[in-house]
Amino acid sequence: MPLIAKVIEEEVPPLPVAPSEEAWRAMTPAQRQAFVEETLSAIDDQADFMSEGRPHAHAKNKATDKLERYFQRIGRRIYLANELPVIYPGERAITPDLMAVLDVDDPGEADERTAWIVADERKGLDLVLEVYFSGNEKKDFVDNVEGYARRGIKEYFIYDRRRQALHGYRLPSAGATRYQKMRLRFGRLSSVVLGLDLLIHAGRLRFYSGDAELPDSAELIARIEVMVDDLQQRREVAEARAEQILDQLRATVLGVVNARGLGPSERLQEHVAACEDSATLCRWITRAATAASLEEVLIDA
Repeated sequence: MPLIAKVIEEEVPPLPVAPSEEAWRAMTPAQRQAFVEETLSAIDDQADFMSEGRPHAHAKNKATDKLERYFQRIGRRIYLANELPVIYPGERAITPDLMAVLDVDDPGEADERTAWIVADERKGLDLVLEVYFSGNEKKDFVDNVEGYARRGIKEYFIYDRRRQALHGYRLPSAGATRYQKMRLRFGRLSSVVLGLDLLIHAGRLRFYSGDAELPDSAELIARIEVMVDDLQQRREVAEARAEQILDQLRATVLGVVNARGLGPSERLQEHVAACEDSATLCRWITRAATAASLEEVLIDA
């Protein structure tokens, strides 16, 4: 065990064990709240010893952002959270980097949960994703594999950010308490819970729905900016082309008038130069071909 992990393990007391579901039901609301606050305080004490670092935070936040946008778009109910304490009956609390619970509404900013209490929610986690970059390797690769399976969490993924490796575990059946390790296929792991594939490419964790990659907010913004720039260029080209056509029509009006011997006047030149309507210029060209005077050409000017 690395020295820093050993120091942390020795100095930080373990989290309190949650009461059984039966004992939890027998507790008063005040007693339940007191236990939750005790657990949150203990988690804060542990957090003081650990710094996740920016690589860890970026990977975790981007994964959550992509999944939130995807499930909103397809209209699937899912509750996603980062490092929210999760309390299972008879177990110590866990704080997964990313947790997912299917068929639960996410109230967004109105969410006042300080912990996911399984006995109250009547539902445990469906999936956990942990991002490992540094620190206690045994926690993610050994303890969690055993503990998450024991809690009945259907799928558990580890994104080893430092080694750029991906590990996945799944409960083989309902009621199972030991994971089976998933096998990579063409570099991908498939999540039955999410209905998505996970893949590491170009140093980043990515999610795929079929052959389509799920973008995050930054990637969506970049795509929109490219689209806006393209539309702006097309508009500028169209405007330039329209102005060329107007110039040609203006020249044609003056040319027909001169050819007919009607002679351009200052008034005609002013109206032709100021006209921005191609239909009006076309009418003037048609009239100039047969008009007896400039007044007949500019009858609607």
